[in-house]
Amino acid sequence: MRNFFLTLSVLLLALTSYAQILNPVIWTTTVEKISNEEYELITEATIEAGWHLYSQTVPENGPIATTFTYDDSEGSFKISGNTSEGEGHTVDDPVFGMKIKYFEKTAIFKQKIALVKEVTTVNAFVEFMVCDDTKCLPPTEVNLVFNLTGKAITETPIAAEVLKDKVAKDSKSNKGLWYIFFIAFLSGFAALLTPCVFPMIPMTVSFFTKQSKTKAAGIRNAIIYGVSIIVIYVVLGILVSLIFGADALNSLSTNVWFNIAFFILLLIFAASFLGAFEIMLPNKWANKVDSHADRGGLIGIFFMALALAIVSFSCTGPIVGTLLVQAAAGGSQIGPIIGMLGFSLAIALPFALFAAFPGWLNSLPKSGGWLNTVKVVLGFLELALAFKFLSNADLVLQLHLLEREVFIAIWIAIFGALAFYLFGKLQLPHDSPLTHISVGRLSLGLLVLSFTIYMIPGLWGAPLNLISAFPPPQNYSESPYGVGYTKSGSVSMSASHDELPEGAHLMAPHDILAFNDYDKGLDYAKKVGKPVMIDFTGWACVNCRKMEQNVWPDPKVLDILKNKVVLISLYVDDKRPLPEGEEMESKLRPDKQLKYIGQKWSELQIIKYKANAQPFYVLMDHNEKNLIDPIAYTPDAGEYFEWMDEGLKNF
Repeated sequence: MRNFFLTLSVLLLALTSYAQILNPVIWTTTVEKISNEEYELITEATIEAGWHLYSQTVPENGPIATTFTYDDSEGSFKISGNTSEGEGHTVDDPVFGMKIKYFEKTAIFKQKIALVKEVTTVNAFVEFMVCDDTKCLPPTEVNLVFNLTGKAITETPIAAEVLKDKVAKDSKSNKGLWYIFFIAFLSGFAALLTPCVFPMIPMTVSFFTKQSKTKAAGIRNAIIYGVSIIVIYVVLGILVSLIFGADALNSLSTNVWFNIAFFILLLIFAASFLGAFEIMLPNKWANKVDSHADRGGLIGIFFMALALAIVSFSCTGPIVGTLLVQAAAGGSQIGPIIGMLGFSLAIALPFALFAAFPGWLNSLPKSGGWLNTVKVVLGFLELALAFKFLSNADLVLQLHLLEREVFIAIWIAIFGALAFYLFGKLQLPHDSPLTHISVGRLSLGLLVLSFTIYMIPGLWGAPLNLISAFPPPQNYSESPYGVGYTKSGSVSMSASHDELPEGAHLMAPHDILAFNDYDKGLDYAKKVGKPVMIDFTGWACVNCRKMEQNVWPDPKVLDILKNKVVLISLYVDDKRPLPEGEEMESKLRPDKQLKYIGQKWSELQIIKYKANAQPFYVLMDHNEKNLIDPIAYTPDAGEYFEWMDEGLKNF
C-alpha cells in the first residue's frame, strides 16, 4: 500500500511538471574600454544543455533571428559597424527543416560604440528565440544594461513584463482547474444523495465503530476507508490522462466524432437516471471484490472501498463519466485527475466525519423517495448537457441543424419538463406515490421554472448572458439580429466603403466587420491603414463564445473592434476542405497533408505564436510584427480594453 501511494505521488508530480516556466538562456553584459571615447559592449548568452539560440542572420521563413537594439535616442553615443557574433554551428535544424546557424552552450556578441558625451551606462534590448530538438519557445525580449565602469550585469532570460504575463496565464490555468475541482466536489455530494450511496453511510460507519476494539481504531479505519475511495477514483483519472495524453485531450473539444460519442454517452446516462434502465457492472466483479474485503487489515478496508465503488456504479457511473468527459474536453492533462480528486473527496468525507462523530448519524434524513428525485434531477441535467456536445459537432461541420433557436427550444423543453416533475405533474418509473411536495422541492421547482422563463426571450434574439457558454453563438441562428429583424449594407467603420470588401462579413449582432481569411484581411488592413487583430477561435470553443458575448459588447471594446482594427477570425476547427490546389504539406509533420481550412490556421498559430489554445488574440502591424504580447481568454472587459488600447498606441 505504501509503494502504491508513492507511485501515485510520482505520477501526479510528473503530470503537474508541465506547468513549469522554461528559462533556458541567461544574458550577461560586460564592457571593454578601447580608448577614452571608444568602448566594446559584450553580451554573453549562457544556454542550457539541449537548447540552441539562433544567429542574427537566418533564412527566410525560418526562426526569429537574434536582434540587438541599442538605445541611442539621447545622442550620447554612436554605433560603429554591426554587432559581431561567434562562429556557432550551421546544421540542418530539425524543427524548421533547413540549414540554420545557431549557438549551443554559449554565444558572445560584440558591438563597438563611440561616446559623444559622458555617460556611465548604455541601455539596450535583445530579441531572440530558442529551440530544442522538438519545440521552440516564443520570441522573447530582454532588457540589457551595459555598465561603462566595467561591472558585469546579469539579466533575467525573460523580461519582467513577459514573466508577469506567463504567471498570469498560469494563474488562469489554475483557476480552470479550481473550477473543475469545485464542480466535481459538488457532483460528489450529489452522488452521495442517490439511492445507491446514501444508505451505505450509516451501515458502513456502524460497521467500523462496532467492529473496532477502540473508538480511535474505528476512526482510523474509517479514515483509511475514505482515503481508499479517493485513491480508487484518482487512479481512474490518472488512467484517463495517461491513455489519452495532453495532445488528444486538447483536441477533444473540437473533434466531431468525440463530441457525437459524448452526446450518445450522456443520452444513455440520462436515460439511466430517468429510470429507463440501470447501468451495472457484472455481479461477479462485486462478489470477487467482496470476498477480498473479508481479509481484514488495510487490504480488506481497501477492497471494501472498491466494493462500494462497484456496487454504487449504477448511480455514480453516469456522474463520473460526465465529469471525465467535461474535464477531458477542457484540454488539460491533469483535468481528469483534479475532477476525480474533487469527486472522491466529497464521497469520502462523510464516512470519516460520521465515524469521528457517530452522534451526527441521528441527524441524517431517512432514506426514501427523495433519493430517486435526486437521480431524476441529475438525469435532466445530463440530458441538457448532452445537447451541448451535439451542438459542438454541428458547429464544427457547419451543418446548421442545431442553430441557436433550436438549441434554446430544446433546453426550454427539458427544464420545463423538470419543473413540471418537481411540481409533481410528471411521474417516472421509480417514483414513489406523491401526496404532497416539500418546501425544498417547491423551491427548487420555482427556481427551475424561473430559469425556463428566462430562456424564452432567447428565441427572439436575447443574449442570455447567464448561459452564454452553452448555446451556439448569436450569429449561428436563423435570425442573427432577432426574429423579424435583418440587417445588411454599409459598414459604419469607413464612410468610403458602402459595400463589404471581398472576403468580409458582418458578425451579428454587433455588426463587426470580420474576415475569415488571413491574407484578405491583411490586404484590407493595409488598404484602410489600420492595425490587424487576429482572433484564433473555434466553433466549439466555449471561452470564445464567452468573450464574444460578454466582453466584446463592452462599449469601449466594441468601438475598437468596429472602428480601429481589422478583425481576422481564424477558426482552427473549421472542417471545410481547402480549395482545390491549396492543399499543402504540414510544416510540423512533413509526412502529413493539410486538407482542412482549420488545420491551416491551427498550424499558423502553433508555428508563429507557439500556442494551440483558443481563444488567442494578436494585435499586429502591416509587417506582421506584434504590437503587444498576445493574450488568451480574458473575461475582464476592462483588462481586455487596456490590452487593446496599449497595442493601438504602438501602431
